[in-house]
Amino acid sequence: MAELATIARPYAEALFSSAGAQAAEFKPQLALLAQLAASPELRQFADNPKVAATQVYYMVASIASSDGVTLDAKVGNLLRAVIENGRLAALPEIASQYLALVNGSSGVSDATIQSAYPIEGAQLAQVVSTLEQRFGRKLNATVEIVPDLIGGIRVIVGDEVLDTSVKARLEQMKVALTA
Repeated sequence: MAELATIARPYAEALFSSAGAQAAEFKPQLALLAQLAASPELRQFADNPKVAATQVYYMVASIASSDGVTLDAKVGNLLRAVIENGRLAALPEIASQYLALVNGSSGVSDATIQSAYPIEGAQLAQVVSTLEQRFGRKLNATVEIVPDLIGGIRVIVGDEVLDTSVKARLEQMKVALTA
């Protein structure tokens, strides 16, 4: 949703610029806040006109605290601003954009490796090493199992997709044969 991305960008950029060298330390806090903000129950509570913004803030902060996460003052200020401006629904997108800013500043990108079979240990390290050479940057890789691929892998890094799956090859052969 373009509108949500547009709303989230200034918040993410403001936190990133104020975080400075601590930027990477805020990633787990924002990930938890994004997870909480995605909860329909919390959003329903926050949208209730009888509930004050401070009540919503303290509820979110106490839930984070019970999960063992103490919010930094800068992250707390972001949360207050988001709640006071009625933008709680944008928090997952804010976290996503913040993560992209942190990764971009450190030269690291997130990569999703989709495979029909599990990839672990030394095999994963070898695949990641090859992909880092291919994409020309350090990658934080996560593996998803997608049985429909039949074999091979599909790698998604930002807006780039490298598809070496059997399914993709079969599709290419189908197009070639029917052309």
